[in-house]
Amino acid sequence: MVSLTKRGSRPARSQREPLPGEIRVLVASAFVIALGYGIVAPVLPAYARSFDVGVAAASLVVSAFAFFRLVFAPGGGALIARLGERPVYLTGLGIVAASSLATAFAQSYTQLLVLRGLGGLGSTMFTVSAMALLVRLAPPTMRGRVTSAWASTFLIGGMLGPVLGGSLAQFGLRAPFVVYAGALVLAALAVGFRLSGARLRPAPDAPPRPVMPVREALSHRTYRAALVSAFANGWCNFGVRVAVLPQLAVAITGATWAAGVSLAVAAAATAVALQAAGRLTDRIGRRPLVLAGLGVTAVGLVALGTSTTLWVLLPLAAVSGLGAGLVNPGQQAAVADVVGNERTGGTVLSTFQMCQDAGAILGPVLTGVVADHAGFGPAYALTALVSALAIGPWLRAPETRPLVDGSEPAG
Repeated sequence: MVSLTKRGSRPARSQREPLPGEIRVLVASAFVIALGYGIVAPVLPAYARSFDVGVAAASLVVSAFAFFRLVFAPGGGALIARLGERPVYLTGLGIVAASSLATAFAQSYTQLLVLRGLGGLGSTMFTVSAMALLVRLAPPTMRGRVTSAWASTFLIGGMLGPVLGGSLAQFGLRAPFVVYAGALVLAALAVGFRLSGARLRPAPDAPPRPVMPVREALSHRTYRAALVSAFANGWCNFGVRVAVLPQLAVAITGATWAAGVSLAVAAAATAVALQAAGRLTDRIGRRPLVLAGLGVTAVGLVALGTSTTLWVLLPLAAVSGLGAGLVNPGQQAAVADVVGNERTGGTVLSTFQMCQDAGAILGPVLTGVVADHAGFGPAYALTALVSALAIGPWLRAPETRPLVDGSEPAG
């Protein structure tokens, strides 16, 4: 590890250069994957209900995917360390594609639950391996931009997918799953072809890249801070936003269309913030963006819980969305800084992903319990507190932005 970024130093000009071709194909594949995921999202609960089960059982099918992602995350990191990023990425896409195609032909609720859960295993494989590829291939001074581009395309694909999925549903509830499987096959072919070059394979006589163990990463205060903010980000933005914000919008307006509008406004604000945050995190550092994002998220959420009209809720949803867009590039770039380009960090990255998934699973459940017993105001105050508490570790974390020559950060 080398010294920390010098105060006042400027990043290299590479942040204004085009993204490398390998990064662009990963970003394009992320869009296709997110689009496909969004296609099945609006029809999955209805598909589950078609097997004559209740709301709780239908919700369990949705949660099974996230649960299996969380459980298999350590295994995904170990596979990357053993087999490499590209094989694990392609295998993960193949598993989700096969799972989705099989889901389209499920004959019972039990089959649907099992097949959807198996898709979560594959999802962990390609998510963690994609993060590992981005860490390995992104120039150190472009990590913020790379993370921003990756997150933005995932977000946009996730926004467009439900619209397409609703249109496909007119051909039957099984049709979106077939289309999703096809989209994953296309993404796998693109990545398999474009990332087959020698750059991803060490020379035959080259020693294997050293593996960074989790215990070493945990000795770095910035990595520990990133785990905390990942949990908070998962809780606030991947969990409560998706599960609770639509219910708040409907409770205020009595109109189901308000749920989709509120989600779209928050997502659009996140997409806008990601574009600026990606460049700023490479220019001024990881910590300022993460700290600002956590603070903005906390303020936006605590105010959101006091909304009484849609015209108050929508701007506050946008504020919380801006906070999410500021947090993500900085924390992921910081994790990439800790791992570096010359080491394998599959388990380090999967642990980061596990924290985010854990927040996304626990957040809606605990926030929902509070909302049922005390109302949306206290529920959103709890969520804002989670984001605010994540600020503390980042105040004590060292900055990891590389020096102007691209050299790696300090521990």
